[in-house]
Amino acid sequence: MNREPDWALWRSFAAVVANGSLSAAARELGISQPTVGRHVETLEADLGLALFERTLTGLKPNSTALRLYEPVNKAQAALAEAAIMAEGAQDDLGGTVRITASAIISNYVLPGLLVPIRQRFPRIALELVPSDSAENLLLREADIAVRMFRPTQLELVTRHLGDLPIVPAAHESYLARRGTPKAIEELFDHDMIGMDRSDLIIAHAQTLGLPLRREHFLLRSDDQTHMWELIKAGLGIGFAQANLVEATPGMVALPLDLRIPPLEVWLTTHRELFTSHRIRAIYDALAEGLATHINGRQSNR
Repeated sequence: MNREPDWALWRSFAAVVANGSLSAAARELGISQPTVGRHVETLEADLGLALFERTLTGLKPNSTALRLYEPVNKAQAALAEAAIMAEGAQDDLGGTVRITASAIISNYVLPGLLVPIRQRFPRIALELVPSDSAENLLLREADIAVRMFRPTQLELVTRHLGDLPIVPAAHESYLARRGTPKAIEELFDHDMIGMDRSDLIIAHAQTLGLPLRREHFLLRSDDQTHMWELIKAGLGIGFAQANLVEATPGMVALPLDLRIPPLEVWLTTHRELFTSHRIRAIYDALAEGLATHINGRQSNR
């Protein structure tokens, strides 16, 4: 044997044996008669064997061809069964997958990531739940969750996708009016955007020895999406995911090292749900997209 024959050659061989002529085989396969003839000749050359007797009425398989036909026919049947199984698996990729993520991730990251996912899995309906509260996967309030903390329940399957840096940022229109702070202490001379009832930012500032108080935030909101829009509008200096700052026209990351802990990003689902074809498909696709979003920035830094 000179080389391993391509499966297309075997298909043409089997069709000629079953139909008794090149023309009939070509009609069955939906290809031209000369193509079937070339396939047969190439197969014989690759095997180093004559498989047919050329007669006025067509091609007559010899004893070697008849012996080869049986395993080839079985292989065709096995491939047909595999195609049916694949079609069944594709049919299973329907239904609905419910995804929950933070408001920022849901509004500014997921839409772009879902475009190729929707193209890849058009029959899967997606329910999206933007929420900064921890939806309970154990109670099936969501199928997949994008978490900014590591889930600890044993019943959950989790994957750490990376960390999102948080940076002080402002719109260039604000900086044009008020100037760019060069030192941390200069922040107190600016309009700062912070949280209303939450003291997360203040508590971290105190670990740095900064006398930050709630009154220093001249614009306050506990809605993360609203805070980001306030910063984008040029209303002051706030804190945002570095990826979003880089991707948003007009936004500027300030050169101040506030040692803000990055946001961990974990993709989570229930262990039992992980065996679902549709949930596993969306889970893996989200993992790939989110990892690129997170680590793509880090590799470009």
